[in-house]
Amino acid sequence: MSTAITMSIQLLTVTIIFFLTLPFLLLIINKNSKSKKPSASNVLPKRYPIIGSYFAVKSNLSNRVQWITQILHNCPTATYTLHHVLGYRQTFTANPENVRHILKTRFSNYPKGSFFTSVFFDFLGNGIFNVDGESWKFERQVSSHEFNTKSLRKFVETIVDTELHDRLIPMLSGAASDKTVLDLQDVLQRFAFDNVCKIAFGHDPACLLPSLPQTEFADAFEVATQLSSERFRAPILIFWKIKRFFNVGSEKCLKIAISRVRDFAKKIVREKKQELAGKSSLESVDLLSRFLNSGHSDEDFATDIVISFILSGRDTTSAALTWFFWLIYKHPEVENEILKEIKEKSDMPVYEEVKDMVYVHASLCESMRLYPPVPTDGKLAMEDDVLPDGTVVKKGTLVTYAPYATGRMEKIWGIGQCSSRRDGWKEMRQGNGGLLGEILIHIRCSRPDPGFVWGKRWRSCK
Repeated sequence: MSTAITMSIQLLTVTIIFFLTLPFLLLIINKNSKSKKPSASNVLPKRYPIIGSYFAVKSNLSNRVQWITQILHNCPTATYTLHHVLGYRQTFTANPENVRHILKTRFSNYPKGSFFTSVFFDFLGNGIFNVDGESWKFERQVSSHEFNTKSLRKFVETIVDTELHDRLIPMLSGAASDKTVLDLQDVLQRFAFDNVCKIAFGHDPACLLPSLPQTEFADAFEVATQLSSERFRAPILIFWKIKRFFNVGSEKCLKIAISRVRDFAKKIVREKKQELAGKSSLESVDLLSRFLNSGHSDEDFATDIVISFILSGRDTTSAALTWFFWLIYKHPEVENEILKEIKEKSDMPVYEEVKDMVYVHASLCESMRLYPPVPTDGKLAMEDDVLPDGTVVKKGTLVTYAPYATGRMEKIWGIGQCSSRRDGWKEMRQGNGGLLGEILIHIRCSRPDPGFVWGKRWRSCK
């Protein structure tokens, strides 16, 4: 009861301060907007006492990524510190040297932090993508061992190949012959979800059947993902915690969705444990079976880590594929080159075939430069620090790096290269390894920390 009283007092205090100062702030904003003509400097959000850049943040919620990109493009070092309500600060950067500093040079100083883990804890628990320190190292070690086995790679190839030939290709071929319109993003999301569920715990949700059915698990997972992400976008961060405490609004819906996801995942874990109990050898090669067979049989641990892998592979894969096909549609000359390379390699085994397709690889990298599956990602500064560009970062500051903005920086890629590098693709077709390295460095700077490498082959297989 004391917690409820404390939260109510905090909310009341914030509300009183906000509304007492609001009339004066609106007067200042109105005066400034009339006295100043639009200019490049006006791209940077205005900051006011107590509420910081609240109005700018709120007015750009629907186009947040593009707004942040525009701000960073107008900063000399592609770094900007945004001021939120009550003095809370968030530093954004698209500077490759800063990104390298955050994710590699001083990796230990920039964990996910309590803010990130509290936002996703209800959904991900203590899964690998929601923990720091020793817990992260342990789960990474366990996962790395499983991902580096040839049997898992073969299992992934079989799963994806089956989903392609039995479901995705027939659906697309049927739509083409019948001239039926498909929502490609929805289709590819279903394709990714079927794959990642079968790989993660050997369950086929069958989302990509011809009828495009709605399944309770897939729907609940979508709601849980969406509403958990919305917690990050709340202009005043304490509001979602208050709604969760009183179990109202979006937090009530989130609680129901998470309960359905976790109940289903735990049911699968229990069934899998029973299935493996009477077997002396490993017949199921999905990730869950591997974790359970290696001695990690705690139900919560297994559930958390499997849900984390589903989250990591579902939206990222479908988003990357959707933008890739959209860009190919916009550039038919690239499509022709891709088809030419596929025909040249078509008699090779699946993995070897994909690995040696230089032009396809370059095209995927270019697509992810322009439309990275994770456009922004944040870390929490544990100690005071200074970034390579001179930006001072105070302890407790949320530091967000922006792959989307980095991929559009003309200082990095050159003038006129922020919509498409078709010439770059042609150079890649001719085997220009330097350009390949340039693309990969900037694409992978979205995750060059020690946790990046172990999942590379699995993602490339997909």
